[in-house]
Amino acid sequence: MTHTPEAPALRLGTRRSKLAMAQSGLVAEQVRRVTGRPVELVEITTYGDTSREHLAQIGGTGVFVAALREALLRGEIDFAVHSLKDLPTAPHDDLLIAAIPPRADARDVLIARDGLDFEQLVRSSRTAGKAATVGTGSPRRMAQLNAWALSLGGRVETVPIRGNIDTRIGYVRSGELDAVVLAAAGMERTGRLDEVTELLSPDAVLPAPGQGALAVECASANAYLAVQLAELDDPSTRAAVTAERTLLAALEAGCSAPVGALADLRGDGQAVTEMRLRGVVGTTDGETLVQLSTTGPVPASDDGTTVPQNMGRELADEMLAKGAAGLMGERAL
Repeated sequence: MTHTPEAPALRLGTRRSKLAMAQSGLVAEQVRRVTGRPVELVEITTYGDTSREHLAQIGGTGVFVAALREALLRGEIDFAVHSLKDLPTAPHDDLLIAAIPPRADARDVLIARDGLDFEQLVRSSRTAGKAATVGTGSPRRMAQLNAWALSLGGRVETVPIRGNIDTRIGYVRSGELDAVVLAAAGMERTGRLDEVTELLSPDAVLPAPGQGALAVECASANAYLAVQLAELDDPSTRAAVTAERTLLAALEAGCSAPVGALADLRGDGQAVTEMRLRGVVGTTDGETLVQLSTTGPVPASDDGTTVPQNMGRELADEMLAKGAAGLMGERAL
């Protein structure tokens, strides 16, 4: 009997954080299933992981991606898993997003002292005569949280923070901050949803474009692997995040700009027939927000990108006409 040697393991490049390892572990399991090959995780430290500067100062969330992409281009890994919201919107000539698996919860969450939700936090700080401190490193969250507090007749003080989930929640547990805001997907993937005091409605806080979704990237030249990885792709998630990321790109905004976007797909039970895209851009003090939405039909013949791209560009044009450009601070050149 001839012995068939086992195919060599596929090398999956991942950041070293607990969250990145959890996300990559989920994808590794699916890739093992579709390829029949073992998958080993290769931990890569990125500049975004080691720098203690605020993200906006070191180039936004794209700093988490560069080292992984360099490892792919050098052939040190076969594919990489990114949080989609960290990926620059411009396509890379030599790399391909082979799959965008089904998205987790796209919303943001509040983790506040004493189990409070956001309205209770604002009210309690008004009574105490001082603004509640809310930690987040995201200008997008700052803009919307400050605007929400103002609409409630109060205010919060948004404090820029960095660090992993443990570090951020630690600020609340130690009493240093009244609350922090994180992505629901990260809390879900690390099994910590029970610590959340409020799931923030997109009506109040729109998430980052692509939030909750993962991108599985490989070298464009590796066509065979790309076809295998494509089995993990979820067309509905891809359509939604394409609309959101096209909006971000058309606003010429980097991934650290105060831009929120969310596409909802609606269907008749059989197929997706309609998409609603909401977008927001604002000043970090919450004084000025441009918030618009558009809804359009998704024909059955659409390839999953044409309609979302058109909607993203059209909504961006409307937002720019309403003054969005002047609110973003840094614009990508």
